[in-house]
Amino acid sequence: MLGLILRGFLIAVGVVASWLVAKDSPQYGIMQMAVALLLLVLIVWVVAFWPERWTHLLSRLHKPR
Repeated sequence: MLGLILRGFLIAVGVVASWLVAKDSPQYGIMQMAVALLLLVLIVWVVAFWPERWTHLLSRLHKPR
């Protein structure tokens, strides 16, 4: 299961990197690594900070008036 998730992640990274540089250029591997790192940081940031923001919005909606 983890292999499928990782494969999908790397396919998405390859698609984004191919938008920025050609696949046969020497910089493709470096760009793919940079995009993977940025996407991983974005995923970790969303997982880390989204629940706090979500509960803040829910508590605001259910506040007695």
